[in-house]
Amino acid sequence: MAVPKRKTSKARRDKRRANHGIQAPRLSVCPHCHQPKRSHEMCPNCKTYRGREVEPLRTPAP
Repeated sequence: MAVPKRKTSKARRDKRRANHGIQAPRLSVCPHCHQPKRSHEMCPNCKTYRGREVEPLRTPAP
């Protein structure tokens, strides 16, 4: 099994983890109601997806 020869320093470890921060979700504009929505998801305002009206699930998906 491969074993590191030297201990990874805190600075080196933290530099590697610098990109793990939480980022804001990417938003696009709904073509129907022109409100911001997440890509590839139903618009929470007008309940449409790709030009069709979508009925949300009555119960949460398992």
